[in-house]
Amino acid sequence: MRIVSWLVRLLVLILLLSGLQALWGNFRSGNWLPDWVSGKDQTETLHTIVLEEITAMGKLEVVKYNFKDVVEQEIVKMWLPNAKAILIVQGEAIGCVDLTLIDIADISSEDETLVVDMPEPELCVFKIDHSKSKVYNTEYAFSEEGKLVQEAYKQAEKQIRQSALDMGILDQTKENARKVLVPVLEKASGKKVVLKFPMNVKIDKLR
Repeated sequence: MRIVSWLVRLLVLILLLSGLQALWGNFRSGNWLPDWVSGKDQTETLHTIVLEEITAMGKLEVVKYNFKDVVEQEIVKMWLPNAKAILIVQGEAIGCVDLTLIDIADISSEDETLVVDMPEPELCVFKIDHSKSKVYNTEYAFSEEGKLVQEAYKQAEKQIRQSALDMGILDQTKENARKVLVPVLEKASGKKVVLKFPMNVKIDKLR
């Protein structure tokens, strides 16, 4: 009984010391008075969030190329000086594989080997990072500046896509997908895993 009473007193003492320490810390920092007493303003934030859409994500992103481009856009005029704009543009292109396209029929087992017929690699993202891009200079643009800059960004985005394809981002996507998926599948199946991609990848041209 004495031990219980002693433990209770010790617990009360610890709580009391903790409370005093907290009060002392607030006193030193000037926060010991409530806001309604000290006269400090309070900031309140109200959020109204509406869920518009839920999208199932099955695309495995395995490679990203970052680009920096200096774009010169010009509107050629017959009588007046040509309107010009120079932009410093940064963007990215991402290669991925859509795993939702794999069916049971695409997986076959041969002795100690598991073969998976993979879907075509995709260039699933190519875009401008507007937070890191800027208009460096404009000349004789006047009222056409907005149109000039918008067209420059549009052309820069097309160039990012084409540059990524020319640099072999789809082949890199295949290689990186193998590096990511093969170890996981081999560990899960206990077999050697071979990923087979289509030989010819169809690429739609942008107009």
